[in-house]
Amino acid sequence: MNSLIAASVAFFLIHAAVSGTGMRAWLVDKIGLKVYVPLFAIGSLASIVWMSRSYGNVSDLGLQPIWSASPWGGYLAAVVMFFALLLAVAGLLSKNPTAMGQEGALEEEDIAVGILRITRHPFLVGVGLWAGMHLITNSDPGSLVFFGTFLLVVVNGTRSIDRKRAAVYGDAWDKFVGETSSIPFAAIIQGRNSLKLGEIGAVKLLAGVGAYLALAWFHNDLFGVATILF
Repeated sequence: MNSLIAASVAFFLIHAAVSGTGMRAWLVDKIGLKVYVPLFAIGSLASIVWMSRSYGNVSDLGLQPIWSASPWGGYLAAVVMFFALLLAVAGLLSKNPTAMGQEGALEEEDIAVGILRITRHPFLVGVGLWAGMHLITNSDPGSLVFFGTFLLVVVNGTRSIDRKRAAVYGDAWDKFVGETSSIPFAAIIQGRNSLKLGEIGAVKLLAGVGAYLALAWFHNDLFGVATILF
């Protein structure tokens, strides 16, 4: 359990204390963006691998859950994870000024389109839904630390990105924020945008569905827990 906690703290600090603070600008100034980006990616990936291995070891201990799993949990997970995978995959495949290195997209006239009509942080929101759903269905101490860390990183990350972009891009960012929302569908409900699924694109939607089906099919082999689909 100590290893999982240490790995989770490392993962959180890489994002909250490095990427989410002035330390990022200091590091970029010292080593350059082309060096910083791969180093940050390697550090993040290494901490995720560390977390995952530690979580697997904790799971083998058979620690008791804090609350009992609901009988409808599997059905809710199937629905939420479908939406989470669509958001995450479409977000990765779409131009997005909230993504690292794509800030220049703010210069385009109409950027708040496609998946960004739903949320301006599609990938992070997808990860957040994944983490939150697994927190609901897995309440053992190891799961609470593992998935809770991802959820904290997502919540902090969306706020941090918004704050940093606002400080650098001013009016262009304000315009983008005025047409989008962090919370899915909030801008659409408030009348600041409209839902146009066709803009997302068939390839991105099919890629999301494919990722969802593949994860559901191999979930038992990879994680030892079967889904209600297969």
